[in-house]
Amino acid sequence: MPAASASRTRMGRAEADAAPNLTIAPATPEGRRDLVSLPKAHLHLHFTGAMRPQTLIDLAREQSVRLPPHLLDIDPLTVPADSRGWFRFQRSYDSARQLVRSESAMRRIVREAAEDDAAEGSVRLEMQVDPTSYAPWVGGITPALEIVCDEAKSATRDTGVEVAIIVAASRIRHPLDARTLARLAARYAGDGAGEVVGFGLSNDERMGTTSAFSAAFRIAARAGLASLPHGGELLGPDSVREVITALKPARLGHGVRTVEDPELLDRLIEARIAFEVCPTSNVHLGVYHDFSAVPLPEFISRGATVALGADDPLLFRSRLLDQYARAREVFDFSDATLANLAKQSIDASLASESSKRKWHGRIEAWASSRP
Repeated sequence: MPAASASRTRMGRAEADAAPNLTIAPATPEGRRDLVSLPKAHLHLHFTGAMRPQTLIDLAREQSVRLPPHLLDIDPLTVPADSRGWFRFQRSYDSARQLVRSESAMRRIVREAAEDDAAEGSVRLEMQVDPTSYAPWVGGITPALEIVCDEAKSATRDTGVEVAIIVAASRIRHPLDARTLARLAARYAGDGAGEVVGFGLSNDERMGTTSAFSAAFRIAARAGLASLPHGGELLGPDSVREVITALKPARLGHGVRTVEDPELLDRLIEARIAFEVCPTSNVHLGVYHDFSAVPLPEFISRGATVALGADDPLLFRSRLLDQYARAREVFDFSDATLANLAKQSIDASLASESSKRKWHGRIEAWASSRP
């Protein structure tokens, strides 16, 4: 790196000590069951956003990059809701992604994500990645995806968490790029650990035309890949309708704004479309002022299938276990309700039926155990 670059200097010790440990389990209230031992599936986790804060600092030190303050000091609850939003999030994500420049860094992210989910009681992780972002450093999009898939298989063996991959196109890129990714995803399609199980569409949902990506999703569908696009977070019910019509999802990434149209919500529930609800993400992005405003109880009361997710723990400073713990604290959910949420996450996953039956049995044992 050029010594004259103002943004690339050796990091100080204070920065290196700034990384929080996001896998520390919250205290279990008296008379309640330990959430770590509750089997659950994690279905909404982005590749770069899964990075541990300490890994971010290590990569920056290796490359002599000074991390911007918005990556070192991220606490959404101290930021006014009208100062949060997509731009603040995206510049942080881009800064972190620029540090992932080697096969070893990519493997480390997958491995540590699986380890962190194992520490939180997850039994299934479906990680979303756009290999385009990392292709320049490892020889192309094909090697980039192969690295992620290979490490997912290895991490599955070592952690006991089934790690599968979702290839996601970006709304801010041309729809033809999405077709290229869909063809790549189809080559690695399967239903086992380390294989590609779905095709997604992420990034700012206010950008692009949803229907322009339908050809890519048809390519993926012919290969047996599930449609797993984002929608209904930054925009409301009209956006959800477009996604449903054009992309025919099996699950909807976020989808929380669907509650603004009860008839539409009932339609999606009847169609058995699951929702990947990421409450802390919604708060960070200013969609809701605080956790209590997230319409999770409404989804549950209307009979929706919900899988809680962490989205981007690196930036939101909250992993999957914390979503369950906060839901218990804020909404006073019973252990039975939390067990049902865990079951729904298993049901919404793309795991085999035999794995689902096994995990359901473990959830039932948890629910029937003594607090």
